[in-house]
Amino acid sequence: MSTVALEPLRYYSRREHPKSRSNFRKANPFSLNYSPRSFFHGASYCNFRRPRPHPIRASSTDIAMAKTLESADVIFKETFPLKRTEKVEGKISIRLDQGKDRENWQLSVGCNLPGKWILHWGVNYVDDVGSEWDQPPVDMRPPDSIPIKDYAIESPLKKSSTVVGGDLYYEVKINFSTNRNIAAINFVLKDEEVGAWYQHRGRDFKVALIDHLHEDNNIVGAKMGLGIWPGAFGQLSSMILKSEEAQSKGEDDPNQKKKRLEGFYEEHSIVKEILISNSLSVSVRRCPETAKNLLYMETDLPGDVVVHWGVCKDDHKKWDIPAEPYPDETIVFKNNALRTLLKQKEGGRGSCSLFTLDEGYFGFVFVLKLNKNTWLNCMGNDFFIPLSSSDGLVVQSRPNQSEGHRQVEPDQAVSQGASTDGIISEIRNLVTDISSANRRKTKTKEAQERILQEIEKLAAEAYSIFRSSIPTFSEIAIVESEAEALKIPARISSGTGSGFEILCQGFNWESHKSGRWYMELLEKTAKISSLGFTIVWLPPPTESVSPEGYMPKDLYNLNSRYGSIDELKLLVKRFHEVGIRVLGDVVLNHRCAHSKNQNGVWNIFGGRLNWDDRAVVADDPHFQGRGNKSSGDNFHAAPNIDHSQEFVRKDLKEWLRWLRKDIGYDGWRLDFVRGFWGGYVKDYLDASEPYFAVGEYWDSLSYTYGEMDHNQDAHRQRIIDWINATNGTAGAFDVTTKGILHSTLERCEYWRLSDKKGKPPGVVGWWPSRAVTFIENHDTGSTQGHWRFPHGKEMQGYAYILTHPGTPAVFYDHVFSHLESEISTLISLRNRNKICCRSVVQITKAERDVYAATIDDKLAMKIGPGSYEPPQGPQRWSLALEGKDYKVWEAS
Repeated sequence: MSTVALEPLRYYSRREHPKSRSNFRKANPFSLNYSPRSFFHGASYCNFRRPRPHPIRASSTDIAMAKTLESADVIFKETFPLKRTEKVEGKISIRLDQGKDRENWQLSVGCNLPGKWILHWGVNYVDDVGSEWDQPPVDMRPPDSIPIKDYAIESPLKKSSTVVGGDLYYEVKINFSTNRNIAAINFVLKDEEVGAWYQHRGRDFKVALIDHLHEDNNIVGAKMGLGIWPGAFGQLSSMILKSEEAQSKGEDDPNQKKKRLEGFYEEHSIVKEILISNSLSVSVRRCPETAKNLLYMETDLPGDVVVHWGVCKDDHKKWDIPAEPYPDETIVFKNNALRTLLKQKEGGRGSCSLFTLDEGYFGFVFVLKLNKNTWLNCMGNDFFIPLSSSDGLVVQSRPNQSEGHRQVEPDQAVSQGASTDGIISEIRNLVTDISSANRRKTKTKEAQERILQEIEKLAAEAYSIFRSSIPTFSEIAIVESEAEALKIPARISSGTGSGFEILCQGFNWESHKSGRWYMELLEKTAKISSLGFTIVWLPPPTESVSPEGYMPKDLYNLNSRYGSIDELKLLVKRFHEVGIRVLGDVVLNHRCAHSKNQNGVWNIFGGRLNWDDRAVVADDPHFQGRGNKSSGDNFHAAPNIDHSQEFVRKDLKEWLRWLRKDIGYDGWRLDFVRGFWGGYVKDYLDASEPYFAVGEYWDSLSYTYGEMDHNQDAHRQRIIDWINATNGTAGAFDVTTKGILHSTLERCEYWRLSDKKGKPPGVVGWWPSRAVTFIENHDTGSTQGHWRFPHGKEMQGYAYILTHPGTPAVFYDHVFSHLESEISTLISLRNRNKICCRSVVQITKAERDVYAATIDDKLAMKIGPGSYEPPQGPQRWSLALEGKDYKVWEAS
């Protein structure tokens, strides 16, 4: 899940309202380790200096022209809505109060920023060594709380009756007794509006109720003494929040497990994006006395607003510099445009300017510049204002065209246009190649499919160029040298296979325990092949601190808990002999160190890749890296690798090529790809040329008070954005589809399986050739059970993913179980009817108790207890498979 790591802020001055607070002052120190979703493209980080108000210094010409505005003829008038995002600072407050006696206490958690705030929390019981998270007693749970599986509670923060410093205040209160034998209360704060999770120093907040837990560095209120409420709670400042004197002087527990609780108050700084709506009004009048066009522009955007502008002489809209006069505060930019700083209105509420233009120009073109990185334009194009009355209706007929804005430098347009023109030309050549091949009958179907894959890849690259002008917050941090190192290669390599792959995960969470998993799996290669699988995903092969392999240490040491390097080579060879390709599970985000630095921190690596702390990102608070800031979310259990370092990328590319050549891997399953920019993945895949690659981009779906939202477009967009950052060279696990299937089957709400456009609601509905669908894996199921698929309904899930487009993945525990026969039949149906990742699905029914669809007009299916039979038309359907609450038909 996306997280924000916070540092404590003991801050007792007045509270500020987030909307009235200066967003231009230097931010209080905090660690921001979270890559938010893409917002409106006019996003800005408002921690630059407060703009200096510019007094109006109107020239005599402007004054004279202004006097004629009332009598001039209006030829154009329009108001454009502007939307952008700003980062606002707020506080998470944590307060511990004693109740009516020394056994009863109250923990209050609050936030002074607006949002859908949810406290995700649990308790740790004394002497419980199994888990740090358990569900609390029922009487501890605040109203409207919802249990999350068997380990946590989600409680909504509600508007407080108290207004603090003019702020609306949201809080939740947890009442508890010290007699409950609870060691600690653990929690994180979730903002459901944006899907962000706020943590403490990269870990859960923990309020300790016994002394020995104070050794943990994520304790809040630990060894702090007494706290006092600030602001409007000043009247409480004389109240000392501590336990009774008798308790502090009482007898110690002989086991030193009882804590002498003391009340405290603590604040933690957070940052949140909020949507800001502004407007821009433009009017054009023709002055008969001077034969001039007077263009008046005003906006309520705050601070310095620069208009980057020019004129065009015809409908080609090529920018030219008009003849003088120009407004004050105007400069020439690179001899092809002008830049005018709008004048601050009286009182500083917005800005405006008057532009005097000769007659004869076709139009006025411009974009707005707010700061170095933020430009506002009109749906990806320049604003265009017609300067002749005949063209006025053209713009007025599209009043909402400015609702989308992009951050873009005007001088980037030529280079991007040239790149996209080249890609379009290459696509046309490929299409011509297919057409001529059809006429000559010289190319095989397989060759044509390869060409189609290349066309799809080129389209992804073209889309990536478009998206590259809309940098996400993590992409903004990418330095120019990194972008230079990742230029689009002339040669195209695809990691998306043929489109007919069916993937088997060849292990579970317990597979390492035998110490000879490779040899055990070797005995099942023929069986896996006979079931119809074409790819198998093997566990991480490297030496690892954790036995499962996901805490890699020496990347070139492939003697792991699963077996030796020779056994691995033998297993890969055997899979190839039975016609199955092999994916290696590679962990590129983080790596465990071999030794400590001079400060006692584990960040010095050994083995063949003997990196130092320059290979560790600088913003990981636990490992003191000297690299650049992370381009993604931090994984806090091990040093996060800085992929912006050229030596790191060079070594990892060489390692991946070695795995391909010496071990025989055909592709990759990429672990925790949220941790680093997708552009680096493209670099690694271009170097290693995998047949197939899939990334694990797993974060939380959108919920409202524990109930999954129907619209999960924002969630699947984040996965799509990552795939796109790789230029389409890799697919991604369709976590969106898995989550929607959970709610569908648990709540008997099969209408969830159709989005508002009647398409599948997951990644498979938007980019099916890059969606790897699944219902379970080693993390979600097995003995971990982090997100287990609804029990007894697994075959409904497989009836969905094995008949639909996308690349389906089947979990090992399900293959070798009582489900084997039904799964095998579904795979056979898929292969026999040549259903592939690009197949066309037509949803025919999506109601409360039934979902039904046809795929390529070859298969029909339904899941759910409700009834459905495919209509008998040109196709005659025959029932091919039936199980509990699912059916599949085949066209005869």
